[in-house]
Amino acid sequence: MTGCWSPSQNWHRPGWMIVLLLMTGSCLLFPVFKSILCHIHAAVTGGYISGSHSLAFINCPNDQVAKDIARGILEKKLAASVNIMPKSSSLYIWKGEIEESTEVLLIAKTRTAEINELSGYVRYIHPFETPDFLTVPIGDGNTDYFRWIEDVMSEK
Repeated sequence: MTGCWSPSQNWHRPGWMIVLLLMTGSCLLFPVFKSILCHIHAAVTGGYISGSHSLAFINCPNDQVAKDIARGILEKKLAASVNIMPKSSSLYIWKGEIEESTEVLLIAKTRTAEINELSGYVRYIHPFETPDFLTVPIGDGNTDYFRWIEDVMSEK
């Protein structure tokens, strides 16, 4: 049977390994390639890349803490804009008990790429043991506004 071909023989050839590595690498790098292509498309067409910007919601115990945190976020260019929403009642479970308090909500408009740094800053400066910090990616909106966010935050 010296002239017969067997599928197992092909695995011993280096070419098959290269093809397998290329296929695996392509699958792993697909998100990177997709991201690069989306950014190129947005640059050429002026379109918006869904999820490039996010809203961060941060509850604070009072107006002064809210203003201090908002000012720090803006000074560090971790967001381009922060809204301070009026006091609202908050009910939540803390250490097994139902608690009630009045809180002030911050809404920060930022680049999604800055979320980790923004979160770290809020955890560092916030007086709560476990700050209420939630983010939501922005699907769509005013592209001029997104460009403004980019301009402000690129001055870092």
